[in-house]
This record gives sequence, C-alpha cells and structure tokens, in this order.
Amino acid sequence: MKRLAYLFAGAAAAGAAGYFVIYLYRWQWQRAILCGVVLLIVGLMLLGIVLWGRLARIEERIRESDRRQQDVLARLRQTQTREQGDRFRWLEDPASRTYVFVPVLMVTGVVLSGIAWLVQRIASATARPAADRRLAGQLSVLAAPDPAPERDLEDERPPGAGGPGRAARLFTVAVVGVALLTSLVVGLADLTQTRRQERDGSEATSVLVRVDMRGVPVTTERQFMAASQAWERCRNSTSVPLRRTTLGELGDGVFAGIVRPALTDHDRLRLRGCLEDSEVDRASLTVVGIGDTDEG
Repeated sequence: MKRLAYLFAGAAAAGAAGYFVIYLYRWQWQRAILCGVVLLIVGLMLLGIVLWGRLARIEERIRESDRRQQDVLARLRQTQTREQGDRFRWLEDPASRTYVFVPVLMVTGVVLSGIAWLVQRIASATARPAADRRLAGQLSVLAAPDPAPERDLEDERPPGAGGPGRAARLFTVAVVGVALLTSLVVGLADLTQTRRQERDGSEATSVLVRVDMRGVPVTTERQFMAASQAWERCRNSTSVPLRRTTLGELGDGVFAGIVRPALTDHDRLRLRGCLEDSEVDRASLTVVGIGDTDEG
C-alpha cells in the first residue's frame, strides 16, 4: 500500500512539475500557478507519508521498550516475593531454636535476626513503586531481545559501514542532481526572460483567435466582448505595448488582429500565452495562428 502511494504521488509530482515547466515556457501564468499548487500538495502528501511511517516505527519501539520494562519489573517483584517468603523463616519456626544450647549464641542470634527482620519490614513498607519502576527502566536495556530468525552475523554490516563505494555513489548522485537543477534554472531563466531581439523585414504581425463559450448561450456579442477583454488585458504583455491595434470579427467566433510593428519570436510567444491563459468568465481563447505579414 505504501509503495502504491509512493508510485501515485511520484507520478503526480512528475506530471505537475513537467506541466509547470511547460506553462512557464509558454507564459501561461495561471496554469503554471495551478500546477505549482498541485506540486506543493503532492510534496506535502509525500512528507506526511514519510513522517507517518517514522512515527509508527517510533511508537512501536516505545511499546517494545515499555513491554521489556514491565517484564523486568515483574521479575524483580517475583524475586522480592521469594526473598520475603524465605528470609528469616527460622525465626517463625520455634522448633528450630529448641536445640540451641549456648545461651549467649542463642540470645545474640535472636537479637540480630530480630533487628534485621525489623529493618527489612520497615524498608519493604516504606519503599515506593517508583523506585522499582526506575530500576526496571535502567535494567530494560540489559534484557534479552525477543527471539528472531537466525541470521548470519558474518553477512551483517555494522551501522555506518557503507564502504567507499557507497560514498562515491552518493557523491555522484549529488553532483548529477545539482547539475540537473542548475540546468533547469538556467534554461527557464533563458526561456522566460524579456530580451531585445532583432526584428525581421516584416511590417506587421497577424493574430487569429477563436473564442469558445461555455455555460451561456453563444452569441456574437458575447464572443466579441470576451475577445476584447482578453485583447485589452494582453496589450502590455509584449516588450512593445500593443497600441492602436484592434480585433476584427471574421465570423464563427474567430477574430483577427494586426499588430504593427511586427513582433519578435519572443513577443509572439508571450502574446499567445497571455491570450490562451486569459481570465475571461465562461470563455476560453485559442490562438489559431500567429505570424508575420507584409502591409499591402
């Protein structure tokens, strides 16, 4: 189950990251933000799965430690019970003292035994269970582990002994990861930066846009309003603001615009991304074609 969750989350993260890069390249910021949010959610889900597994293992270790502590505490109490039952038993049996004929030895032994019995009783009555629990906690680390399947100790490696091969592999993976991340950042910066480009000999750029409506009756007026809103919003998306440019209706929801002077390749990419990513309610725009044209 955990492997399936990792597989699903990894595929979702890879897809979101891929589309995130694609939408950044296309200058479609709203879609890029959405993919970024999905990528963040998937990352948090993976982090939650990992933390949940770690917490479960920690909880299992705590339960195992508590169980060992309880076992040691039970053994200590059993030992104390046996000692209390066997200690000074001869004082309780009068017959054992009838054959002691030396008065001094008898009196001395009785007095010393009585004192020892009294001290033991007082100590057992005033001792707190917390002392036994602390002692059991200290001795739990010395308790024998549960029986486990036999393993060949020669095949076991001590902790941290990965050898030079493992260190070399980790270093190689780290270097490759840093190189890929650097290439990705540099590539995105080169693709998305605004730069001055040399214009070709064309005098203007023509743009064809198709407007699709959803959830409302499709009328020419609604399509023209949606196209105009998106066009006005994207006037400042290029390096040169689109001044004195309007859209003309061609029919069937298709509109055409002529931009002068001609746009560079980078500006055409930004204008296409802005139009297709526009936030027009109940309307979506698709750039059918964009290219240079000569005036005439």
